[in-house]
Amino acid sequence: MDPLYSLRAWQLRDMLKRGEVTAIEVLRSVLDRIDRVEERVSAYLALTRPDAEMGAEETDRLLGQGEDPGRAAGLPMAIKDVLCTRGIRTTCASRILREYVPVYDATVVERLRREGLVMVGKTNMDEFAMGSSTENSAFGPTRNPWDVGRVPGGSSGGSAAAVAAGEAIWALGSDTGGSIRQPASFCGLVGMKPTYGLVSRYGLVAFASSLDQVGPITRDVRDCAILLSLIAGHDPLDSTSLRTEVPDYLSALEGDIRGLRVGVPRELMQEGLTPGVREAMENCLDTFEGLGAEVDEATLPNLDYALSAYYIIAPAEASSNLARFDGVRYGLRIKGAGDMMEMYGGTRAAGFGPEVKRRIMLGTYALSAGYYDAYYGQAQKVRTLILRDFNTAYEKYDILVSPTSPTPAFALGEKVDDPLAMYLSDVCTIPVNLAGIPAISIPCGLEDGLPLGLQIMGKVLDEVTILRAARAMEKALAFEDKPGAERGVGP
Repeated sequence: MDPLYSLRAWQLRDMLKRGEVTAIEVLRSVLDRIDRVEERVSAYLALTRPDAEMGAEETDRLLGQGEDPGRAAGLPMAIKDVLCTRGIRTTCASRILREYVPVYDATVVERLRREGLVMVGKTNMDEFAMGSSTENSAFGPTRNPWDVGRVPGGSSGGSAAAVAAGEAIWALGSDTGGSIRQPASFCGLVGMKPTYGLVSRYGLVAFASSLDQVGPITRDVRDCAILLSLIAGHDPLDSTSLRTEVPDYLSALEGDIRGLRVGVPRELMQEGLTPGVREAMENCLDTFEGLGAEVDEATLPNLDYALSAYYIIAPAEASSNLARFDGVRYGLRIKGAGDMMEMYGGTRAAGFGPEVKRRIMLGTYALSAGYYDAYYGQAQKVRTLILRDFNTAYEKYDILVSPTSPTPAFALGEKVDDPLAMYLSDVCTIPVNLAGIPAISIPCGLEDGLPLGLQIMGKVLDEVTILRAARAMEKALAFEDKPGAERGVGP
């Protein structure tokens, strides 16, 4: 039998209900795995063993009494350190919040606690979710469990690495421009960015408020559907939360995709794709056709401007959101400042890393007098055009598909000194955030022993269709490869 830490959440949930294992046994398997591999992976910023042990013990107690402990009970989970956790440090991988301990839970964390959350720890990330490699953390990089000389993706790289390494059964991340889907692709996992507003952002430390969304990182599509159902739904504490019914995502998975109309945006299949990515995509399209779907080339003519628009809008919103970190109310405050302005400047200079400073400066410039209309205003107009392109495409197609990333995971340090090259790794994922639509990444093959991802994009609030398509492809592609011991942490 495979070790417990390598099983899916749905498998473990069934085993717990049947009394074949206990929650404590599952947790010990994960904690033992952490003890063995965490030094090589560095997925976590903080481990919450006492919290996890209490959760596992409570699960076993309730199961022993014949009671329902909750849908997340007994299943060790990793939480990205951008989500507030009551009484547990939340740093956003930044020196400026090194000692910040929230007095409340993010709504998604609170919902999971009601379902028996067993939280193993808070995961590493790019500082304030700004990055594509988890190398921008103030506390050091996370490494890819498939090859510890490569990045796990970002900014939710710690969450993806934890799941891929067996250091958690599943995890939560956040996605502003691909920060769930790209790490899922690099680490051979399933990662989903839900429709904007489907999942509450209350208690998510904001990067770019019109783009951020919380979502699942899991080992398969069934786990993704389960976790999404646990965190989705209206939240009165989030003014952007949608008032919509949450479907039964799990029961909709096994439907047929015969006749499904699949569009392939040519703008996402052009230069920059490695030969392995292109070959994997061609295999995926053949597989869709073999399953009875209708595959055709699509066009989103304004997509060529998506990256430029994103890197105006996101830094502009970051500049505004991060203004609150000034050394006054919480977080770092430098000592010995002569006046308030010196304290502001000194605190922010000492507390923020280079990438965060870069984006604050870009955003402040784009919002400044005389440049607002030329940059931010123009970028918002481009965003509207991109949304119209997607809406037009969805009149003809049920889903759109593309590579999740144009390359497999790149080497640590390879793009650190070239921000533009780093930004280009998100070229396939960014348009989804600009349009507010849902998308999922599933593993679809290997290149040089490293995982590749297929991105499936859907209409607003049509998570059911993309999950059904993802499940059909998951079964047909039968991706079962795991990290090897030679370059990675082994199974």
